[in-house]
Amino acid sequence: MTPTLRTERLLLEPYIPEDEEGFVALFQDTRVSQWMGDGPASEAADRALFGRIFTKVYAQGLFDVWAVRRNGLLVGHAEIKPTDVVGGHEIIYALAPTAWGSGLGTELARAIVTYGFDTLGLTEVYATVAAANEASLTLLGRIGFEHVRDITEDDGSTTRVLARRLAANDSWL
Repeated sequence: MTPTLRTERLLLEPYIPEDEEGFVALFQDTRVSQWMGDGPASEAADRALFGRIFTKVYAQGLFDVWAVRRNGLLVGHAEIKPTDVVGGHEIIYALAPTAWGSGLGTELARAIVTYGFDTLGLTEVYATVAAANEASLTLLGRIGFEHVRDITEDDGSTTRVLARRLAANDSWL
């Protein structure tokens, strides 16, 4: 079962069915979805994805997925899951544009990385980021992620694979 996590300003907790509209709104915002998975999807596809969080991910205990809240409002989405693309656990996070620019992304990414190291016992975590997503690349670099390799996608775009290794001097964990 996905546990509840707290940071200074955020609450990460399992989704509840009442979060569907907020989830769909987040994923339908092209400023967010352009950087998620294969990019923007239909509303029906996003609703189906939300349903699979309950019927597959939570029901089978596949990996951890969180609704990200600030002051009681759904402001984002987060995951940590094993993926073949990186050969390890990947963090995934998204925040609504209203939450951008205030350090919440850094706070969120740190929380997921810390969970991976402290709770899951990982020694490294990965992130895959579109090369054009400079904001996420900068954020991840600030918290110790390093470039590992590039993947050329079918459409010719580049995805950067980044890794964050557990270090003995990790003071923010």
